[in-house]
Amino acid sequence: MMKKKYLTAAVILGAAALICGGIGVYKYLQEKNAGTEYEALREEVVQDVQEEVPEEDASQPQEETGESGKTESAVDIPVDFAALQEQNPDVYAWIKVPGTAVDYPVLQSPTDNGYYLTHTIDGEEKAEGAIFTENYNTKTFEDPNTVIYGHDMKNGSMFQSLHNYMDRSFFDENREVLIYLPDEIRHYKIFAAYLYDSRHILQSFDFGNKEIYQKYLENIFSMRDMNAFIDTSMEVTSEDKIITLSTCYAGISTQRYLVQAVLVSIEK
Repeated sequence: MMKKKYLTAAVILGAAALICGGIGVYKYLQEKNAGTEYEALREEVVQDVQEEVPEEDASQPQEETGESGKTESAVDIPVDFAALQEQNPDVYAWIKVPGTAVDYPVLQSPTDNGYYLTHTIDGEEKAEGAIFTENYNTKTFEDPNTVIYGHDMKNGSMFQSLHNYMDRSFFDENREVLIYLPDEIRHYKIFAAYLYDSRHILQSFDFGNKEIYQKYLENIFSMRDMNAFIDTSMEVTSEDKIITLSTCYAGISTQRYLVQAVLVSIEK
């Protein structure tokens, strides 16, 4: 009778080990293959072009006038938004951070702010989800602070490569963020990268109140932490528009890694 009990226990433990092992393999494969659909998508909808804005005109929209005297678009948008929105109408922008692997569509669900935490652009339920904003932000990037979320995937996809900014030399040498919209390109310069707590930024601060917004910025620039790199030579005020790229850190639920950039020019 005792032998039968031991045998049953061994079978249960063996089955549990197989299940756990299977889950482990499944999670490993998920991590290993995370973001592959976005690689294929990138090849289909993004042209490989360089975007440059003359420094003397950096604060003004870039436009040119044709022979007819009418103002014509001076910018070639390298992203096929028509194809993207046909695939998923929640796509409204594209983010690229030169020097990193960040080169993805940006989505926003009109009804469920948590949807793209676990769903890809194709609507598949996968660990990598999508790069997304919540409906606390508009889709214009005209809010004082637009917060963009992405997962920290072990294979380097999604927002994992933002952790490169924990290296000072990388931070100093890779400061550009590009946001493509259907009719314009927005150029941002990174001014801060640091560990933060897990509070919901847009629910914790009233960025519409300029005094609160200014105090928020001052707190960033006064930060003294070994894990924080802040360009104190830059002046960012409550008159500016910033973006906050937010991702997880080392699987710690109480911390986030933030990379923040300020709008410096718009090409139209």
